[in-house]
Amino acid sequence: MLMKKPNKKQLVEFYKMMVRIRKVEQKLMDVFSAGEILGFLHVSIGQEAAPVGVCAHLKDADYISTTHRGHGWAVAKGIDLNPAMAELFGKKEGFCLGRAGSMHLADTAIGIMGANGIVGGGIPIATGAAFAARYKKTDQVAIATFGEGATSEGAFHEALNFAAIKKLPIVYVCENNAWAEFSPRSIHLPIESVTARALAYNIEAVSVSNNVLEIFDAAGEAIQKARNGGGPTLLEVKSERWYGHYVGDAQQYRGKESVAEAMGKDCILDFEKELIKDKILKKQDIENVQSLVDAEVEDAVSFARECSYPQESEMLDGLYV
Repeated sequence: MLMKKPNKKQLVEFYKMMVRIRKVEQKLMDVFSAGEILGFLHVSIGQEAAPVGVCAHLKDADYISTTHRGHGWAVAKGIDLNPAMAELFGKKEGFCLGRAGSMHLADTAIGIMGANGIVGGGIPIATGAAFAARYKKTDQVAIATFGEGATSEGAFHEALNFAAIKKLPIVYVCENNAWAEFSPRSIHLPIESVTARALAYNIEAVSVSNNVLEIFDAAGEAIQKARNGGGPTLLEVKSERWYGHYVGDAQQYRGKESVAEAMGKDCILDFEKELIKDKILKKQDIENVQSLVDAEVEDAVSFARECSYPQESEMLDGLYV
């Protein structure tokens, strides 16, 4: 099926959302490095196109499960930046009362079932949500996001097998970023593209570059097919990781040339050039978007800083029904 092309307003919104994701994560790197956020932080800078291209087709009622590198997906799905930032700061005004932090960020009101620190851990959860949608005969769709390393996990294969048999309304989105933690793709994956693994379960698979419009088109077809009862699709997005596995990872296992090459592939800058070339945005518009998003992110950080930490007496609240 041919997807309807995005109009000018949508293209501008895509750009704003990609910038929003990047600026949120750049700010998170700053406050984490300053010790304001505890634990670990994993960023997806350079990979902003995938969440924007996919989530543009989703409704609030649709489900997504993400990985520990999931801030971008939460932002693209429409999470409120203020309580989201409060959550990352460990404050009780956060969506999960400050308990989830970065690696388990969730907002079930808009279908964000939660990030997951276990490699491949969100795949069966999203598959279960898709099964529930089919059982209840709703038109909801589930999205499972993961890296190529997760496709070697048993949960990936079990989920795809089950989804194929039941023709579940789910799209599996693999962000193939060339690294599984500290291991390059060449030593942990015997195939060039993970699409081959979906074909084993008779699941349609598509591989696209880190281009928001390519992703938008491919995701639109897959999501529409899922809504219409056509079953699952695997969408692979080839988008190389800029930074290490976590913030502070010196990437001693990775050559400087590899990092420079990855950073030379900037999905935001490429899209920006297209928008200027097509006279959809001018340089002044670009500057206005950057300033607007900077203010949004600063407001969210200020909100989080002013929030309060949970009390020790509240630790067991919500643990038991």
